Amino acid sequence: MTITADDRAAITELLAMHGHLIDAGELDRLDEVLTTDAVYDVTDLGSAPLEGLAACREAALALGEGNPLGHHVTNIVLTETTAGQVHALSKGIGVNTDGTTGTVTYEDAIVRNEGGWRIRHRKVIARRSPLGGKGTATTAR
Repeated sequence: MTITADDRAAITELLAMHGHLIDAGELDRLDEVLTTDAVYDVTDLGSAPLEGLAACREAALALGEGNPLGHHVTNIVLTETTAGQVHALSKGIGVNTDGTTGTVTYEDAIVRNEGGWRIRHRKVIARRSPLGGKGTATTAR
């Protein structure tokens, strides 16, 4: 399968729309960005993977005021996998109510279904160390 320019634009918009829907509390519209059986893997954030739209909605509601004010996605890299499926790698930045921020990496399996492109599996990886935790640089003096 070849990802067309139109596919790339649609997938990029899909990734951006996720943040808009979450930030606006429009959780009943998650089917616009996730498959009905989506797995949202947040184990790196200390929770069990969420399976299905209802679980994703419930988790967001349970987190309540602990949700970031803004979810921002950037650095999107799309890779063709199989027909009708794309791997997306992107960065997420969350802005919290107290002004702090956090960053994650999203690893997504995105599929094309009757509604268009949707995220079937998302793994959220917290970024806690510079350089991917591979150590610190030393400077010669």
